[in-house]
Order: sequence, then structure tokens, then C-alpha cells
Amino acid sequence: MAKDGFDLVIGLGVTGRSVIRYLTDQGMPVRALDTRAEPAGLEALQAEFPAVKIHTGGFKPGWMKKANRLIVSPGVAVATPAIAEQIVEGKEVIGDVELFARAASEPLVGITGSNAKSTVTTLLGQVADACGMNPGIGGNLGVPALDLLNDDARLYVLELSSFQLETTYSLSADVATILNVSQDHLDRYASFADYLAAKQRIYDGCQVAVWNRDDLATRPPESVPKQITFGAHPEADYRLDSESGQLLCRGELLLSLSDLALTGHHNAMNILAVLAISDALSLNRDKALATVKAFTGLEHRCQLVADKGGVRWFNDSKATNVGATLAALTGIGESIEGKVILVAGGQGKGQDFSPLAEPARQYLRAGLLMGEDRSLLAQGMSAAPCELVTDMQAAVERAYALAQPGDAVLLSPACASFDMYKGFADRGNDFIRRVQEVCDD
Repeated sequence: MAKDGFDLVIGLGVTGRSVIRYLTDQGMPVRALDTRAEPAGLEALQAEFPAVKIHTGGFKPGWMKKANRLIVSPGVAVATPAIAEQIVEGKEVIGDVELFARAASEPLVGITGSNAKSTVTTLLGQVADACGMNPGIGGNLGVPALDLLNDDARLYVLELSSFQLETTYSLSADVATILNVSQDHLDRYASFADYLAAKQRIYDGCQVAVWNRDDLATRPPESVPKQITFGAHPEADYRLDSESGQLLCRGELLLSLSDLALTGHHNAMNILAVLAISDALSLNRDKALATVKAFTGLEHRCQLVADKGGVRWFNDSKATNVGATLAALTGIGESIEGKVILVAGGQGKGQDFSPLAEPARQYLRAGLLMGEDRSLLAQGMSAAPCELVTDMQAAVERAYALAQPGDAVLLSPACASFDMYKGFADRGNDFIRRVQEVCDD
């Protein structure tokens, strides 16, 4: 490193702050910039690191040229001209996960996918914790990767986005997985192929690749030393047998779907992925099975919040778009004997609700719709019986009256919450509170 050189941190969000903290702890000279004029938490950052020079409101060409390397936050595309220019000049451009990979000495699991990353990361972390591994759990979820290095972890479990993987070169995970791939982030990538290529970087240098046998886009290159598959495909190593309702490992019974607190095909896939990774790490299988059986999901993501009188209540308030509600409605509708009572509505953000029409017709006992765009949502689900309600209390009370044994009541709004709530968590908590009121009577 040049005597008067420095590392330049680009982006002052949670990740950027963790990078500054890590580099200063290492005694490295650091400067930082953010293209926003007033990034949140700027004053606190300046107070914590008074020796770090900070520039806001754009890129600073002189700093870009003089920096020894650029450490770019995932929210900033490396294709940005000011950064791409430095790459052409041969400058090293990396992210926080690359710094982490160079420093970490314990086994590492990397988890990516278009959906379910957080669920699988959290559940695998719980399994590892039950097995006494004191896991460091974070990355794209919760704690920034670099902040995990001081936790005396015996295993790292990282959720990784395609944005983080773009700037990661030496992850070399002990176990790596792509859970699934669907079109996403095409506002940042030139094509789906580019997005997939970013995801596939997680397999670089890995020892074991765990991939979805039902989704060939998740398949690793042949150079990976060992591959393990999961899915409903008959050739999957860890398989869901839908006819028998069993989760199997190469023909051996692991669990029955009826053993699980989680419901739905999509959650069965998540659990298979966790069990496959757990076995690849040689974690105690009995403890792993006990942990996955008890898992009720993440808050506000198809979270089981009550089970009374043969009716299960699910909080999926995080479903703020049609695609998320479609997955939840189909997943739960396929897995129960009865019907779904859907609580939905809010700010539709100009979405087309018609994709919900067929699953609503097939699975709904009723749709209870509230909020700003409830009428538009009703039009989209016109093939199913829908009622307009005033608020969450009215929706839950009506759902309680309509529900029959074997049914599920699902809050999965397909809409933003800001017409009635501070955010999706506030909405989900209101649902839980109202459910407790009717179920405790």
C-alpha cells in the first residue's frame, strides 16, 4: 500500500459503517463518501470516527484516483461510471463480504436465492446454535458480516445478495447454496443472465454445493467437489414426497409434514435445504430435526401465530406485493384440508391483482379486504367471495366467524401498509394482537 494511500469506503449505510469500523480497528487509513447529500446517521458516524474524512453529495474524483482500493456497499452498483472507470484502471474494487472472507478462519456457509434466504439463514443458525456451534449469523440479514468476526463463532452463516456477491472473490464457502432463482433486480442488471451469474459466484471455491433439483438455474459448475440436491424431484437427495407427505433423505424418512409447525410446499423446500446443509456440516441430526420441527417462521413472513379449534392463523404482513401473496396463498392452500380466509389490502402501488384470481377461486373461503385499494383488489379476485371490511379488528372478527376446522386464516396483504400503519411490522403486530383477542375468548 502506498505510504499516503487509503481505503475508500463508498456508501454510508449499515454496511459502510461496519467497513469503516473494521478498517479503523485494523489501523488502516480510511476515507468515506456517499452520493447522498445527507445520509442518515452522518453526525453519529462523524462523532464515532472523527479522524475519518467523509465526503457527501457525490463521488470525489481525486479520492477515487488516489485510493488504494474501493470498498463498495451493496446498494451501489459497480457498473456506476465513476467506479467502472477505476476498475478499468486496474484498481481493486471489493465489498464487505470479501474483507470478511479474507479474515474469517472458521467454517462458513453462504446462502443466496431470489426468495427464502432469510428463513433458511435464520433456521440454519438456530440448528447450529442447538448443536453448540455459537454461530455468527448475518450478512445481508441483520448483522453486517464484518461485525461477526469478534463473536468467537465456530461457524458463520451468511445470507448473501447478488449485490454482495458481485464484489466477492475469495468466499470459498465450506457449504454454499442457491435456493431458487426468479427474475429480480432487472433494474440493476442488463439481463437475467447477468443476475444469475452474480448468484452463481457463491459457488466459487466452495467445498459442497447444495442446490435445488427443481430449479436447474441453481445448479453449480461441475468443478465443485461435492453436490447435494433438495426438492420434489424424484432424484433429489433430500426430497419432499408430496403423496406421502414425507421429507426423505435418499429414501430414509426424516420428518412428516404433519410434524412441522410451518405449512406449505415452499417451507418444506426451505427445511430440506436446512437439513441438507446441516448434514453437510456434520451437525447432530436429531437436534436439527427437533429444531426445524419447532420453527414457526420469521416474524411477518408466513408466521404461525395461533392454532385453535382446528384453525391456523398466519401472519404474512411482509407480503407487500402480488407475487409474495401468490406464493403464500398457493403454498398454504395446497397444504391444508380446508380453505383459506385471506386478509388483504392496503396501498396497491398500481399493481395488477389479476394473477390472484385463479388461486383465490381455488383456495379461498373468503377474502376480507381493507385499506385504500380494497375495491381494486376485490376486482382482481372477483371469482372468489370477497367482503370489504373497515379495519384489522373487523377483518379478524369476521375471519373467526367464518373459519371452519381445517381452514387457515392468512394475513397476506399484497399491498403496502402506509395508508393505515407505520409499516408492515406494525400491521402484522396489529393482526397478532387481534388474533390473540378472539382466540383467548
